[in-house]
Order: sequence, then C-alpha cells, then structure tokens
Amino acid sequence: MFDVLKHYPINFSRADIQKFGTGLINHTWIVHKGQEKFILQRVNENVFCKPHDIAHNIDCLSSYFHQHYPEYLFVSPVVASNGSSLVEYDGGYYRLFPFVAGSCSVDVVSTPAQAYQAAAQFGKFTRLLNKFDSGKLKTCIPDFHNLSLRYSHFLAALQNGDAQRIRESSALIEFLKNQSGIVSMYEQIIHDENFRIRVTHHDTKISNVLFDEAGNGLCVIDLDTVMAGYFISDVGDMMRTFLSPVSEEENDFDRIEVREEFYHAIVTGYFAEMKDVMTPEEKDSFFYAGLFMIYMQAMRFLTDHLLGDPYYGAKYERHNLVRANNQVVLLQRLLEKQTLLQNKINTSAYA
Repeated sequence: MFDVLKHYPINFSRADIQKFGTGLINHTWIVHKGQEKFILQRVNENVFCKPHDIAHNIDCLSSYFHQHYPEYLFVSPVVASNGSSLVEYDGGYYRLFPFVAGSCSVDVVSTPAQAYQAAAQFGKFTRLLNKFDSGKLKTCIPDFHNLSLRYSHFLAALQNGDAQRIRESSALIEFLKNQSGIVSMYEQIIHDENFRIRVTHHDTKISNVLFDEAGNGLCVIDLDTVMAGYFISDVGDMMRTFLSPVSEEENDFDRIEVREEFYHAIVTGYFAEMKDVMTPEEKDSFFYAGLFMIYMQAMRFLTDHLLGDPYYGAKYERHNLVRANNQVVLLQRLLEKQTLLQNKINTSAYA
C-alpha cells in the first residue's frame, strides 16, 4: 500500500509509517522521514465520491492564500511527481501533507479558552476568504446542511419507516414536528440576500483546529467539507459539539447541559474575527445557528433509526434513538437559556 509514497519527489525509502489520529472518515498515517514528518491520507470515496473536487477546492484556496495572505498558515498538500496534489493508486486516492512542527490537536474541548481559540480560527478562515469567489468551489457533499431536505426525509420516514419504531418514538417525533419553525427560518435565510453565501468549513469540531504548545490556535485543518454555505453551519456545529460536557453518544441525559462560559467563548472568539464582515441579519441569527444544527442532527439520527439504521449504523439496539434523544435534550437546554445567551450575543456583536 505504501508504495504510493513513490509517487512523490521525496525519498521515503527508510521512512517509518504508523496509523495516526482518531478520525472516522479518511484513513490517516504519520510518516517519519528522519527529522521530517508528513501526514498521509486515503480519501474515503464512500463519503466523498468525487475526490478530485476536494483537491480542486484545496488547490484553489491554497493559491488564494498564497497570493493574498502568505502569512496565514494554510497546510497545503505536497505536490506529487505528476504535478497533482492527489494521487490515484491501487484503486484509491491519496494525498500527503507536511506535518506542522510544534502543533497538536485535541479531540474534546475541555476549557473555554480552547473553545475561544477554535471559534476564532474558524472565523478567521472565513473572514480571510471574504472576497474569495465561493462559486469557484465544488460541492463535495451535495445538500450536506440542507435542512429542508433533511426535514422531508424525516417526514418520508414517518410514512415508510418501521411501524414499531415509529410508535415507540412518538413523543420524540411530536417534539421535532412542533419545532418545524426552525426549518421555516432556514428557508427564510436561504432566500434572504442579507445572508451571504460564504466559504464555510462545515465540520467545525475541535479536532479540526491545530494548536501550538501554549494552547493558541494556529489554523484549521481537514478541509474536505469546505464548500459554499452559510455561517450558521460553522457556528451551529461548534455549539453542537462544544457546549455540552458530554457527546452525542451519552445516554445519561441528566449529564447534558449548555455551559454558558463555553457559549460565551464561541461568541467572542467568532466575533473577534467575523464581526466586521457580518451583516446585521447574520448577527441577529447567531443564536439560531445552534438550533439549526442541533435540530438537524437530532432529526437525522431519528430518521436513521426509523429506517433501520442504514446511514449511521448502530452498535447496539436503538443506538440512533439514543443519539436522537441526546440531541433533543441538548436542543431543549439551549432553548431554556435563550434570553440569557442572546444577551451575550448582543453584547459582542454590536459592541
């Protein structure tokens, strides 16, 4: 397999290769060549069916940053001997990245400082690309955050899903249907020119930020999901994954909470970079971003459960029902604190 390294203009004959990281999508290895280190990845074609589109997007962004913001740490892939950043080998697609010396990543956000730094880095990424033509980017995952489509899939599952699972999930189904105003708001946003289509990361979990040894954010990584989109995708995903001390896998729902200090960190970190380029309408919808993403994920988990777990799979009976309930509880906790949290937003957005 690792003969793929022969496609690069670097002598890897004595390199040491080991599996690396905790990512669930792509296969990743770290390559040690003397004092140098590289990250080798095989793109998961089951998730990203057009790897060349990802390579196109990363190449476009790399060129833009090199021309306009050469000081920004953008981790570009190593160009192979054929002049491409993507190598086709043995039925797969690979790319090689330089390892950023002195950097590290974390899998779980544990302090408000980490949340602030991550939010600032995702905000900085979008701000620096404010004048980049997002229409140049390929759509790597069609309808990835299309809430209207996800809601239609949910309604279809109520008609075509497992009858017993539908009966057992009646309370959850009723709650999600009663919150359909979140879908209506999304449809208003996508038809409102005051909400800009921006370069958006779309996967803003904490592990997609590199930190230095002092805990300062360096840059964002894992750009496979970078597409044109709305800021609510990035902010909403941070809220979904940063606010609660437990993950979507937790089945003790009493442990789920919205930590106000982490919310404040997301708000201040993101606005530190994005405040001056956001429209008033976008700022006023900052709280909605969390509702949008958490609601959509709850609905996706429940839809999968009702259909027999074809997308996410299930490690145990009713796994996706647990995940759906988990996200609904998180959504309820967020709604309970809406007034308090909105005040934090107003203070930072319009200061």
